[in-house]
Amino acid sequence: MNHPRTTFKTAAACALLAGTAAAFAHVTLPRGGATVGSDYNAAFRVGHACEGAKATTGLAVRLPKGFLLSDAQARKGWKLDVQKSAGDGEVRWTAESPQTALPANERAEFVLRGKVPGTPGPLWFKVLQTCDVGSVDWAEVPASGSSTAGLKSPAAKLDVVAQGVATVDVRDGWVRQSVPGQSGTGAFMKLTAPTGARLVGISTPAAGVAEVHEMKMEGDTMKMRELTGGLDLPAGQTVELKPGGYHVMMMDLKQALAKGSTVPMTLRFEDAKGQKTSLDLNLPVGAPAGAEAAAPAHQHKH
Repeated sequence: MNHPRTTFKTAAACALLAGTAAAFAHVTLPRGGATVGSDYNAAFRVGHACEGAKATTGLAVRLPKGFLLSDAQARKGWKLDVQKSAGDGEVRWTAESPQTALPANERAEFVLRGKVPGTPGPLWFKVLQTCDVGSVDWAEVPASGSSTAGLKSPAAKLDVVAQGVATVDVRDGWVRQSVPGQSGTGAFMKLTAPTGARLVGISTPAAGVAEVHEMKMEGDTMKMRELTGGLDLPAGQTVELKPGGYHVMMMDLKQALAKGSTVPMTLRFEDAKGQKTSLDLNLPVGAPAGAEAAAPAHQHKH
C-alpha cells in the first residue's frame, strides 16, 4: 500500500519531469510549487499578446477556491481592481492608455499574494488576457490528473505540496546507461527553486554512493571534485546538471542500468532558514536526443 504522501511526491515529481504544454506563449506561474498553508507570491508571466494583436491591454485572474488573497501589486499606468472572495475572487489589471499597454514583444509579470490551501494538489488560476485585438481565456483544466499536455489554452498551474516536500522544479532528468561490471555513471537534470535552496544530498537504491560533482578545466586538465557544501540554487534561476559540468555522480552501482529502465532517486534540500525538504524522482535511463553528442561519456577515477 502506498503512503499518500509518498504517492503524491512521486506523482508530482513525474509530472514535473514530464514537462507540460505550457509553452512560452502561455500565461504561466514560476516553476516550482508552494507548501501547504504557506504564503505565496503568484507572479503571472505574460510573454506575448493575443494572436494578431500589438499589445496586451488587460489581465484578469480568477482566484481558485481555497486561495486566500492578501493583496495585489499595482502597475504604473494600469488600473487595479481587486475583488476578494473565497473561491471566486478576481484581480484585474487594465491599461489606462495605449501607451501604457504591454507591447507584444515584451514580457512582464503581474503579481498577487495570498495563502495557499492546506491540502496538497494542483491549484488552477484561470486568466483572461485582453488585447487591442481580441482576447484569450487561459482557462482549460485537464479532465483528470495535472498535465496540461494537449491543452491549447491551459490555466496557470501551481503545485501545492505537502510539508517536507521540496518546492523545486525538476526537468529533463536522465541517467546515463551502464554495462555489466561498470562501477559508476552520471545523472543529469535541470533544477529551479522559486525561492532559492541548496541541494545538500542525494540517495538512490541503484548506487552505494551518489554525490554532486563538478567537472572543470584547471590549466589543460579536466578535473572532477565533489561539492562538499552542496549546490546553490539561486531563487528563480535554472541550474543545469549536465555532462561536463555539475552532475550527480553515482558510484558503486548495484547492477547495470539498461536504457529504457528507470532509477528512483531522492534529492534533499535546505533553504536559507535551515528548513530541510526532499523530493522523490524516477529518472529514465538513456540520454535524450543530442545529449551524448554534446558531451561524450567521460571516465571517473577515484
